[in-house]
Amino acid sequence: MKVRADIATLIRDGHTDESIAHRLGCNRATVARARQALRLPPADQLGRLYAEALPTGRVLSDKPTRAQTSPAQAAVNRQALLAALREPRKPMVEAA
Repeated sequence: MKVRADIATLIRDGHTDESIAHRLGCNRATVARARQALRLPPADQLGRLYAEALPTGRVLSDKPTRAQTSPAQAAVNRQALLAALREPRKPMVEAA
């Protein structure tokens, strides 16, 4: 069995160390040592490079993006929040 060759193939396919160890039935430390010996980056960086590479060679940001809220929607959200804060709190458990 060519464990290091199999590890190298799975690493280049973007699998994590845990996934590779589970598939090949070896220890995660074995996979980590093989990754270091092959001078490959950690799985999350490698996966991002393969999955998010742009034709320009840049990598997309890993920060989550949020859609901008329109001023009208922000006003509606603010009013709903204020109305909810004005309501008296209901007891969670009724007294027996």
